[in-house]
Amino acid sequence: MAIAIDRELAGDINNPSFDVINYCIEEHEKEIPRLQMLFDYYEGNPHKVGKESDKTPHEKDEYFVNNAKYVTDLMVGFTVGAPISYTGAKGNNIQPVLDALDAMKVKKHDKELEKGLSAMGIGTELHYLAIKPGTENETIPKIAWIDPRGMIVVVDDTVERQKLFAIRPIEKQDLKRKKFWEVQIITTKGAIIYKSKTKKLSSDSMLDTPKFKEHFYQEVPVVEFRNNEEKQGDYEQQLSQIDKYNLLQNDRIKDKENFVKAIMFLFGFGLPDEKPNDINGTMAVEAPSKEEGGDVEYATNTFTESEVQTLADSLLDDFHKTTYVPNLNDESFAGNISGEAMKYKLFGLLLVLSIKIGYLEDGIVERLRLLQNILRVKGQNVDVDGVTIKFKPNLPINRSEIIKQISDSQEFIPLLISLGWLDDIDNPEEVVDMLEDQKTKNMEMQAKALGVQAKDSHSDLDEPPEEKENEENDDE
Repeated sequence: MAIAIDRELAGDINNPSFDVINYCIEEHEKEIPRLQMLFDYYEGNPHKVGKESDKTPHEKDEYFVNNAKYVTDLMVGFTVGAPISYTGAKGNNIQPVLDALDAMKVKKHDKELEKGLSAMGIGTELHYLAIKPGTENETIPKIAWIDPRGMIVVVDDTVERQKLFAIRPIEKQDLKRKKFWEVQIITTKGAIIYKSKTKKLSSDSMLDTPKFKEHFYQEVPVVEFRNNEEKQGDYEQQLSQIDKYNLLQNDRIKDKENFVKAIMFLFGFGLPDEKPNDINGTMAVEAPSKEEGGDVEYATNTFTESEVQTLADSLLDDFHKTTYVPNLNDESFAGNISGEAMKYKLFGLLLVLSIKIGYLEDGIVERLRLLQNILRVKGQNVDVDGVTIKFKPNLPINRSEIIKQISDSQEFIPLLISLGWLDDIDNPEEVVDMLEDQKTKNMEMQAKALGVQAKDSHSDLDEPPEEKENEENDDE
C-alpha cells in the first residue's frame, strides 16, 4: 500500500531518516490486518462467523465454503490466462525487452501478480539483477512478486504520486534462532540495508553497519499495481455474503449432526428388576404391557430442507451477481452455446475486466520502462515508447469462425491486425514473417518442380533413335 508523504518532509529521499522510515512503517501496519483478512478468505483459513464467546468448544465452526477462492481463481484465468502481448511502435525496437520477459517467465509471474491483485486489491513487483546461470559476472534482469504486506511504496502527496523510495522489512533469524529485522530502503540509486533488533529503526537497535548496494535502474525499481481505483479485492465488498452463506451451510451440517444425535424419549417403559450381565453397550429396558401403552419420540429441531435450499440458492445467486463472476455450474452455461452467446452471458465480467486492464496497463508501462533503462545500461538499443499492450480475455472461442473472418477481411484490414484476433498468437509480426518465409519456400519448391517437369518433357529430343528403327534401316 503506497504511503503518501509531503516531499519536503521526506528530506533526502536517497537516504531517508529513521523518523520518516518509521512513520511509513507505522502507516503501513494499519493496513496489514485488512490485507491478512482478505488473503485468509482466499486461502480458506476459517474466520469468525458469529460470536465465538457464545459458543462452547464443541460448537466451533469446522466447515468453510471458500467462495472467495472461486472468484480469484476465475479472475486470474480470465484476465491473464491468455498471455499479454506487446507490439512496439513503428520503428522502435522492443525485441530485447520481449526476450528478457520470456527469460524471466513473465507469464507465470503475471498470474501470481493478478492473484494478489484479485485477493487484496494491490500488488507490488520488485526489479533486480541476478547472476546468469553458468557465468560468474554476467547479470540478467529479473522481476519478483512481493506480498504487499511486506513492501511499502512511498510516494509524494501530489496528483502525480511520484515514487520517492520503497521499504521492505524482512523478519529473519540467525543460526541460534534469534530473530532480527533486515530493513531494505530502495531508492533511485540503490538499496540501503539495515540490520535491526526491531522493525522500527533507531540508533540503539542497529546490529551492524548499514550496507549500500547500487542498482542501475535510474529510478525506484518497485512497481505498485492496483486492482481498481479503490484498491479493493474482487470479493472484498461481498465478505458479508460469503459469511452468511458459510453460516447457513455450517448450520445445515450441524442440524444433520444434531438429528443423528437426537435424544430419545421413552414413554411407559421401565428398567428390569435385575441388571443384565452383558448389555453390549445397549441399555436394556422393560417394555410396557398392552394395557399400559407406550411411545417413543425424538427431541429434534425440525426444519424444511427445501426452504433452506431456496435461501442458499438465493444467497449464491446474489453473490455471483454482485461479483460479476458467473456460476459455471449453472445449467444456463451449456456446452453447446456459441462463443458470441457466451460473451453476452459474461458481459458483466468483461466490464470488470475493462477496469482491471486499465490499471494493469499503468503498472506494465512502468515495468517496461524499468527494463528499458537496465537494457540500455547494458548497451542494447531499446525504445518502449508507444508500445501497444494487448490483453485477451480467456474465453471459449470458435476458431474456425475467426479464421474465416481473418480471410474475409484481408482486403480492408491489415493481416498484422487481424491475426491478433486469435488468442494463441502473442506476436503477430513474427507470424507474418513466418508466412512470408513459407510463401518463399513454396514458390521455390514449385519452381523446382516445374523445372523438373520441363526437363522431362523435352528429354527425348537429343536421344538416339530406337533400336527397332535402326534394325529396319539395316535390313534395307
